[in-house]
Amino acid sequence: MINGTYYKNAIISGANNIIKQREEINSLNIFPVPDGDTGTNMSVTIEAAAKALAESSATRIDEVASEAASAMLKSARGNSGVILSLLFRGIANGFKGKSEINGKDLADALKIGVDTAYKAVMNPTEGTMLTVARMCYEGGKTAAEVESDPVIVFGSVCSAANDSLARTPEMLPVLKKAGVVDAGGKGLCVIFEGMLSLLRDGTMIELDKTAMSPEAEDKAAEFFRNAAAEFDAVINFTYCTEFIIGKGPEADKDAQELRAFLETMGDCVVVADDDDIIKVHVHTEHPGKAIEEALTFGQLLTVKIENMKEQHRKAAEKNEKEKARREAEEKKKETLKPVPPSEEVGFVAVAAGEGLETVFKDLGCQHVVSGGQSMNPCTDDIYQAVMATPAKNVFVLPNNKNIILAAKQVIPLITDRNVFVLHTKTIPQGLVAMLSYDPDATAELNAEFMLTAAKNVSTGQVTYAARNAEFGGTKIKEGDIIALSDGKLTLKSNDPVRAVVKLAKEMAGRDTSYISVIYGEGISEEQANAAFEGIKSKVSSDVEVTLINGGQPVYYFILSVE
Repeated sequence: MINGTYYKNAIISGANNIIKQREEINSLNIFPVPDGDTGTNMSVTIEAAAKALAESSATRIDEVASEAASAMLKSARGNSGVILSLLFRGIANGFKGKSEINGKDLADALKIGVDTAYKAVMNPTEGTMLTVARMCYEGGKTAAEVESDPVIVFGSVCSAANDSLARTPEMLPVLKKAGVVDAGGKGLCVIFEGMLSLLRDGTMIELDKTAMSPEAEDKAAEFFRNAAAEFDAVINFTYCTEFIIGKGPEADKDAQELRAFLETMGDCVVVADDDDIIKVHVHTEHPGKAIEEALTFGQLLTVKIENMKEQHRKAAEKNEKEKARREAEEKKKETLKPVPPSEEVGFVAVAAGEGLETVFKDLGCQHVVSGGQSMNPCTDDIYQAVMATPAKNVFVLPNNKNIILAAKQVIPLITDRNVFVLHTKTIPQGLVAMLSYDPDATAELNAEFMLTAAKNVSTGQVTYAARNAEFGGTKIKEGDIIALSDGKLTLKSNDPVRAVVKLAKEMAGRDTSYISVIYGEGISEEQANAAFEGIKSKVSSDVEVTLINGGQPVYYFILSVE
């Protein structure tokens, strides 16, 4: 039998296991656009349960399961995090009324979890995390028919999970082409393996300094940003200079002579002498002199020169911006106090960037939850915003397909007002939905009107590739500027302005009347104006083009084409 204490420790062990392997799971994401990353979303979700259970005094398995499921639901991020929370919520429902469970109880509860997760997804795709979860249940069910020991049954669950994960590339051609397995399925396997380690072997997966939680990494990153800013004042030499010298057949000079020379003009000197090469690192004010001296020892194979003071200046500037953003977010959270529903209608949108936040508020949104691509808000973030909106009917616009599922989990948590989650998948869809609201129509009709209008707008996006990939025969390298039309990779470029102009030209049709060009934080006003003029010159004079400073991260440009 498995009691509450074992189940509690198993969840903590599972959480630790995925935190340790988070980056490996993140690397399985195949689409090059920067996103929330599956490993991060799943680890943040279950880590919330681990933290809650570590402070819990519950001993019955139904109580432990309920606390874990509640914590996971509130912290669920991204589709993978929400599906994970729903799986554990279903398991908790299966454990109700039990102080401990046997193998059959485990299999039955897992079925409830799988059914709950499948029902939450509008169009389930096989070859994903859902498939792995379902096969987990199938493996557990088969084992439970002949074995009552829940640990043995859970071992079969894990075996079935790994077998199913290995088959995901055969179910999804895009996985097979990329040579990877499904990231969400891998995350589920890692969590279950961590749980099995505790249940079967009594071994708790422990965290170490190389596997910090995302929150701990944020704190560490802030520390190093601060350190970088402080270090700016003690940089003795400006240029970090590195090069590799290939020794020629006539080379007979001692590398130590080069070291001695460099030490007269800089610090942090490292000279590594090998049979065929000399590798050099030095901080200096005169990199040219260092390179000239290097040429007397052989040919230069590689050279890299970086301005450290400029790097640290930018780090300090970024740190100040990040500090201001964090302070603004904390201040915003302080204002999110639950209020009674006194008005008829209210709106909550999800967006990132001061400009976009202002636009949505100008259109009537009482609250804008900070989030979007690569920064998915959790269910509790959206819940608090809804509860702070004084309206009987609250429309929620997720504006990102990876946030919709988290937003939908808010609905059953609220009883004193109606919540309508519109399936807006992009910022342009959210903006058009807001513009389509009819104050004379009922909330139910407005939900239909707004979503219909949202579906009629096309979205263009210009961003950078977060990883190497290949789509439609086009090879993408990390760092490439890429353009997408309604989520489909359209072109790549080395300049975001040229990319958005070309994208707008391709997206504009005979029926196009409006194009909104929303530029992000990585684009200067000069670049934005160049994009604006370039687009106007490439489309019909009948098309009205507007320019908006969205200030959004990740995307250089977002196009709304109507």
